[in-house]
Amino acid sequence: MQTMESDAIHGHLRPMRRAEFGVLVEWAASEGWNPGLHDPDCFWSADPDGFVAVELDGALAAGGSIVSYGGKYGFMGFFIVRPDLRGRGIGRRLWHTRKQLLLDRLEPGAAIGMDGVFAMEPFYAKGGFVREHRELRFEAAVSRPPASRVVQRVGAAGCDAKIVPVRHLSLEDVIRYDASHFPGPRESLMRCWLSQPGALAVAAIEHGSVAGLAVARQARTAARIGPLFANSAPIAESLLAHLLDALPGVPVHLDVPERNPDAMALVKRHGLRETFGCAKMTLGTPPALPWQRIYGVTSFELG
Repeated sequence: MQTMESDAIHGHLRPMRRAEFGVLVEWAASEGWNPGLHDPDCFWSADPDGFVAVELDGALAAGGSIVSYGGKYGFMGFFIVRPDLRGRGIGRRLWHTRKQLLLDRLEPGAAIGMDGVFAMEPFYAKGGFVREHRELRFEAAVSRPPASRVVQRVGAAGCDAKIVPVRHLSLEDVIRYDASHFPGPRESLMRCWLSQPGALAVAAIEHGSVAGLAVARQARTAARIGPLFANSAPIAESLLAHLLDALPGVPVHLDVPERNPDAMALVKRHGLRETFGCAKMTLGTPPALPWQRIYGVTSFELG
């Protein structure tokens, strides 16, 4: 593995150990990222070789992902430096080294994606990343009317889909549907994602085929919905209503691509409040995705 310059100030880069990734997640939780309770297991399953650590004085100093989805698409996420070591250049060196390491793991011409906080966008742009759109986090408050009432009020005309638990379906069919909304193979991640303890994973079935997918997973401060994919706005409405009604008294986060106007209208109808946002940025040619069917991204951390 290519290494960062190693010295007493900046440490050295090496593959991350599984236990250390758990530490990284705890740092993220303390920063308010609200990671899912089972994110470490699922993220690690996506690509066990896709996480790197900076070690300084024998201890973990920083880390981040260089996840390769079958060499077809890469994602740089979970980039964090230990708070007491910030401002020493560790993060800057780590970021540039990670970018090159990930490029080396991908097929020629494959793109790298990331969700970067707005304040860091100029730095990422200098590294060659270009903004595609904003992805905004919306929160459903603890006290809210049943979402099914919103569906009844706006009408679900044209929605003949049936909402069923994923466990009642062929997992291969569900994973195939997910694959049509993501630029690289991520079967390992989704097998863990759909079966993680405490998750509510549901699909919409229309005319005998999967026409929508939504997962709500347990997290630190609010349940997180993602992905939320749907072939039509009425199906997305039904999926979101199903999950919100199944989580009474629980705050919920949903990360929405701003470029999908139906998704933005959906969160507005349900009274969700914008609380956070990232710039969806890409190095290379942006993958062609059906953004009109993407109402909620799976995660800011791994795409």
